[in-house]
Amino acid sequence: MVKAAAIYARISSDRLGDQAGVKRQVADCEAEADRRGWPVAQVYVDDDISAYSGKNRPGYQQLVADVADGMRDAVLVWHLDRLTRRPKELEEFVEVCERAGMKSLATVQGDVNLGTGDGLLIARIMGAVAANESAAKSRRVRRKLEEIAQQGRPHGGANRPFGFKDDRITLEPAEARVIKDLADRLLAGESLTSLTRWLNDEGIPTTTGRVWQTTTLRGILRSARISGQRTFRGEIVGPAVWPAIISPETTTRLRALLDDPARRTNRTARRYLLSGLLRCGRCDEKMVSYAQKEVRRYVCRGGATYPGCGRMRIFADDTEALITEAVLYRLDSPALGDALAGRSVADDRTAELHDSLRDDQAQLEELAGLYGDKAISATEWIAARKPIEARIATSRRRLSAITQTTAIDQWLGNAGVLRDSWGRLNLTRQAAIVKAVMDHAVVGETAGNASTFSIDRVTPIWRF
Repeated sequence: MVKAAAIYARISSDRLGDQAGVKRQVADCEAEADRRGWPVAQVYVDDDISAYSGKNRPGYQQLVADVADGMRDAVLVWHLDRLTRRPKELEEFVEVCERAGMKSLATVQGDVNLGTGDGLLIARIMGAVAANESAAKSRRVRRKLEEIAQQGRPHGGANRPFGFKDDRITLEPAEARVIKDLADRLLAGESLTSLTRWLNDEGIPTTTGRVWQTTTLRGILRSARISGQRTFRGEIVGPAVWPAIISPETTTRLRALLDDPARRTNRTARRYLLSGLLRCGRCDEKMVSYAQKEVRRYVCRGGATYPGCGRMRIFADDTEALITEAVLYRLDSPALGDALAGRSVADDRTAELHDSLRDDQAQLEELAGLYGDKAISATEWIAARKPIEARIATSRRRLSAITQTTAIDQWLGNAGVLRDSWGRLNLTRQAAIVKAVMDHAVVGETAGNASTFSIDRVTPIWRF
């Protein structure tokens, strides 16, 4: 005789969030339990969770644990596919029931006797049918989503994308301007952390009203959506029906920058303008930032931890002021013609890399299509894919290196405006401009106090 029955209810999709589907299941199961005379000890519910995807189901896990502990001697579900749609999971559930001596599994449609061979066979057949239905539905949904993507139409979601109105097609002008500004600033050398802080300081909300995180911003700037392109399963499949905020070429540059494996994503706030840019005149090792008694310095560190000679140091404030002035002068100097020529060469090379990336990505998509049509085997697909992916990675690294000059595009020949606004730029943007103009600077020796500053001690080595 059943003394403590369990009701389990589950629905895969609850878009309204009102649990109407599981409530109906529970009501039918309670009526069935009353008809059978089974006292219901507990109702277990998993709302809006698929039983086919393999996601964690808290209600189901608690039910299994309680059955294993002998706390439930019968289980009642609306249909067996509510309990599970995975044959492997059904077998695991059966094992738990056998160890606990629990044989009473019932549905609103009828009993499933786990204690007999015929009952187990019926349960397994029903589980296999449910799994096949889920797989078929998954294929249909995936094909439909692929068709929508190929047509360039938007896909639904809980929240509208930043930069667009609720229809996901019409631009939100103010947000679109923010995206364009952020893209330009990132390519100019500003960090994601700095841009995220700026968004929060300016009180610009996300579409959910929350504060910005670097991961959120990275996802937006890396997305093909903002350049009017549609993706499917992470790959760009063609133009979208909505207008572009930035160009597709800019998206390629942003992705190359953000996907660069050499890019550090855990940087702390910058406090030294010339970090990594000063070299010791004695041993040619990089000098590091060092503060002593609240006085900032750059020093050549030696010993077991650092490779330098340990005999060179210079005050940071004076050195940074000198380099800043030299960079501003350089931007307005006769060397401007050389800079423009160098930039032109870089632009030509950038166009070549864009074309190469486009061709290689198209080849990858064609290769995936051949594999999908079973024209080639998995082994052939993997072998053919590796050299293409290697070329893409190389192009992205080279593109990332070229885009460093973007930091000075708006300031070439216009250093007066930059001079006036220099103090308002954050340290990350200042450093990006310096790096775009200067490869490094050599710090030489001086008599007496090694920290003593003089103009003659610092020799800039220009990039162009």
